[in-house]
Amino acid sequence: MDYLLTEEQVMIRQLCNQIAQEKIKPIAAELDETEEFPHATMKILSQSDLFGLYIPQEYGGMGAGVLELCIATEELSAACGGIAVCFAASALGTFPILLFGTDEQKKKYLPALAKGEYLAAFGITEPNAGSDASAIETTAKKSGDHYILNGLKHFITNGGDAQVYVVIAMTDKTKGARGASAFIVEKGTPGFTFGKKEKKMGIRASSTCELIFTDCKIPKENLLAKEGMGFIVTMRTFDMSRPGVAAQALGIAQGALNEAVSYAVTRQQFGKPISSFQGIQFMLADMATQVEAARALVYATARMIDKGDTNCAKESAMAKLFASDVAMSVSTDAVQILGGYGYMRDYPVEKYMRDAKITQIYEGTNQIQRGIIALQLIKQAKKK
Repeated sequence: MDYLLTEEQVMIRQLCNQIAQEKIKPIAAELDETEEFPHATMKILSQSDLFGLYIPQEYGGMGAGVLELCIATEELSAACGGIAVCFAASALGTFPILLFGTDEQKKKYLPALAKGEYLAAFGITEPNAGSDASAIETTAKKSGDHYILNGLKHFITNGGDAQVYVVIAMTDKTKGARGASAFIVEKGTPGFTFGKKEKKMGIRASSTCELIFTDCKIPKENLLAKEGMGFIVTMRTFDMSRPGVAAQALGIAQGALNEAVSYAVTRQQFGKPISSFQGIQFMLADMATQVEAARALVYATARMIDKGDTNCAKESAMAKLFASDVAMSVSTDAVQILGGYGYMRDYPVEKYMRDAKITQIYEGTNQIQRGIIALQLIKQAKKK
């Protein structure tokens, strides 16, 4: 479909598609097997100026927006969701600084992030605080001109490989979610170490690691926004970043669909290609329709954000919910179309299926997304 992309957006798509096909797809299976972080690929993306897509020009970026980030993430994910999320997760860690950082904080961190010299990560999840952000146990106590962080974060994408971390910690436990604050913590800060690297079902090329804070001393200048705004920082960040997860899911779905169509037109059974059978045709038709519907929703939501609409929680949740459900459905059907071959690692569709699953879970499970959507609908109804 024609999404009325600008010439620049088309060029971004073409560039990312070329990188995906020439640099990512040939190594996707190997890095999935070895669970090795794609440092070389991140360097290629850095040299292509892709890390600066959504960062303002005054801080060394291209000054584009969330739509351009989604286009890039979609194309990269069509080749490998695991490699693509290393790129996309850096945006997740950068958005809080973009949204709430002081000019000094932006000048300090955004140029290196825009160049891809630094990767970023976002740390909120803990062993006892997943969907319930108010249950965070990591603390930050003010001591003179510093804050002292103590606690543990886990399941942190880019953990250990990122240089800049935005971490949510409790500055006043008595206030619940309103007692959370956001901090910028640099890799190498004394008292900041990394725990185990998780072994995952999918997106294995990415690093998912524990962040450990033991009397970690950071300057007060590293506080984002104000004390008590950590939950607002998190929600605003997710509103802006969830279309990126949706774009990752969309790319995975498109990649699985491409493989299924290619297989169906070449695989012979009963003397003819299986694409000639109506059962397969209907599956492919449904898969393609789902993918295109997801793309329309993701792009529309990204455009909404880029126009400056800050009241986009419902639409961001919808995009993430729908696209990730589509990714799971389409990749599962792709495995089915390939039959026994689809279940084997010799073919990429089993990896698409494994990679798809996480998009229904991270940055808020799809059950949480449904709750957000419903609450927004109810809130809007009460205003009428």
